Amino acid sequence: MSEPPTSTLGTSAKNAVNTGRKPLVYIISAPSGSGKSTLVTELLKLVPDLDFSISFTTRAPRGSEENGKQYFFVSRDEFERMIYADEFLEYAEVFGTAEVSGNYYGTAWQALREAERKGRDLLLDIDVQGAKQIKQRLPGAISIFVLPPNRETLEWRLRHRSEDEEEVIQRRLVTARREIENYDKYNYILINDVLPESIESLEAIVRAERLVRSGRALTDGQQSIVALADRCRLANIRDRIRPILDSFSPPEASG
Repeated sequence: MSEPPTSTLGTSAKNAVNTGRKPLVYIISAPSGSGKSTLVTELLKLVPDLDFSISFTTRAPRGSEENGKQYFFVSRDEFERMIYADEFLEYAEVFGTAEVSGNYYGTAWQALREAERKGRDLLLDIDVQGAKQIKQRLPGAISIFVLPPNRETLEWRLRHRSEDEEEVIQRRLVTARREIENYDKYNYILINDVLPESIESLEAIVRAERLVRSGRALTDGQQSIVALADRCRLANIRDRIRPILDSFSPPEASG
């Protein structure tokens, strides 16, 4: 039997839990294929008292997905009933066109209420549309945008996970280009190049926000966690973002 993953950030980080206050809400967004799901899975193993909000969707389950595990799968009629009943903290319709309806995705208010009842923080895995709605409703939410190191790497990841047809891959790449233009609306930018380093940085962001908002004096070890998280703050990582954005720009026409 394998041992559970161990945090590399030290024992002092383990004391930074949510007690006696409103839940911290963490938003994580990324273009499809950026490795966000892997990062979230590892984060939830490493950080205590952090709930993952399971979204509702009208799309069909894929592969081995189970209702209530990856998503709550509901009909379009049921989703729209929930919209009219104001049951969503945020929702969006994704990959739709003027001719064809897309799929709804949404986060129910109940997820936040349940986290507050249990004294836990909440992690939301949502797209840029949903993130904008959350920040409007919950200005104190902490937002994290995951970037691939470049377009070539993103395309390679999309192709090698073998989930989508060519048309869908090309659509995801076009969507990714639009999504990454919203990077400057997020508090933190995480460039997912080397997975173990990305996991450590993501863990540091979550723990650092708890530590700073606790209002307590920090130990040297805790200050190191905050320093690691600060490297991913938007203001401190802009220079590394420009080449990534350029890799998504269409080539200039010659002649």
